[in-house]
Amino acid sequence: MQKTSEQYDIVIRKCRDLFVNKMKDYGSAWRILRLPSLTDQIFIKAQRIRQLQQNDIKKVDEDEIPEFIGIINYSIMALIQLEKGVVEQPDLSVNEAADLYDKHLRLTKELMENKNHDYGEAWRDMRVSSLTDLILQKLLRVKQIEDNKGKTLVSEGIDANYQDMINYAVFALILMNEDYQ
Repeated sequence: MQKTSEQYDIVIRKCRDLFVNKMKDYGSAWRILRLPSLTDQIFIKAQRIRQLQQNDIKKVDEDEIPEFIGIINYSIMALIQLEKGVVEQPDLSVNEAADLYDKHLRLTKELMENKNHDYGEAWRDMRVSSLTDLILQKLLRVKQIEDNKGKTLVSEGIDANYQDMINYAVFALILMNEDYQ
């Protein structure tokens, strides 16, 4: 599991660097997005990945990697929004946003490590397409919870679903990287 932790950190470093650079370009304009808007952004990315996996022809010259990175970063934005609430105007500096990113990533990685221990790294034998489907399933669950005004009877909350999407996307990027080596 040490290898997984190191690979996880490599993937997240790329995602975090992109997040910080976009914060420098755009500020925290994303802070005005309500959770359903972030969920829909993640859905668009997951749906595009699925289309790329199913179609032989693509008309935009990008592969799945930037889309998985987008799923990770938008999911972290959603976790930040859950914690801080939606605002009318951007309100976070680059450093504040990066600190919140790190906080939510640390909690998400801890969840991954605990589940990885209990599941015995079963994800390593999965296909990237299955991880994509699991992300889409989580998105449909989140949309239903949002439609239910955040109330669940027996299910985990929205935050756990966003964390799972992050971890599935990281696993997909690790597997794709291993395939290219």
